[in-house]
Amino acid sequence: MYNEIASNKRKSVFLMMFFIAFIILIGYIFDLAYGNKNGISGIFIAVIFSLGMTTISYFQGDKIALSTTGAKLVEHDDNKYYYHLVENLCITNGMPMPKLYIIEDQAINAFATGRKPELASIAVTRGALEKLTNEEMEGVLAHELSHIKNYDIRFMMLVAVLVGAIAIMSDIFLRSGFWGGRGKNDREGSSNQLAAIFMVIGIIIAILSPLIAELIKLAVSRQREYLADASGALLTRYPEGLANALQKISEENRPLQKASSATAHLFIASPFSGKKLSAMFSTHPPVEERIKRLRSMGR
Repeated sequence: MYNEIASNKRKSVFLMMFFIAFIILIGYIFDLAYGNKNGISGIFIAVIFSLGMTTISYFQGDKIALSTTGAKLVEHDDNKYYYHLVENLCITNGMPMPKLYIIEDQAINAFATGRKPELASIAVTRGALEKLTNEEMEGVLAHELSHIKNYDIRFMMLVAVLVGAIAIMSDIFLRSGFWGGRGKNDREGSSNQLAAIFMVIGIIIAILSPLIAELIKLAVSRQREYLADASGALLTRYPEGLANALQKISEENRPLQKASSATAHLFIASPFSGKKLSAMFSTHPPVEERIKRLRSMGR
């Protein structure tokens, strides 16, 4: 389990570094496409734009996610079973108690959000509370608490914002560059051909970059799910509980009523029907592989 955690941390850091480098490259290419020979202003704009979006999401992302899914805050007396399960796991793990929410949906699912453990929230569906056994529910909650303790909730929120920033940058470039032309470079014979080449490259990158960024986000999300599975199993010392819960989710294959691609990566399992998504474009690794890894940990 410790090897699994260390491996996924290394892979996630590498993917995040690649993501940042990709944003800088986009800004540089876009700047050259507009005729700026040093490409510095494009990088500056890309970084400032990303920081602005990240700041907004950092302070409001959890509220947006909870509101989008229709999650309702619950206190101790509203659902003592749910509250005590989380409380016991938090004591065991030495963590502060997160706010608890319930999503009125019969699908089995859950997610965690927030920018740090002291301000974290966990939301579970009504279906999870009613259909999972005590050990299975513990496994699911331990998985979500692991996301909180590992700071996955902050990490994935930032990745999602960077994906959105790349998409917006690409859209701005296509609208202003493709329709607006290249300005004075068209009147400079010596640099006209080079500017045209960079413009073509910029257009290609603008078209492909949102797709590439989305694939990077999905790869990061899948690595974090493996890490949370391993960390959750370490917390409960019973990997079979989470494995059985994932098995039930897979067999039921029931999508959430308020499923959104913007928050899909937060859930313990895809909130969409698994049969409708290819593995490449799924926010989660194959359930079969997750179950296999969990059960191998219990041997």
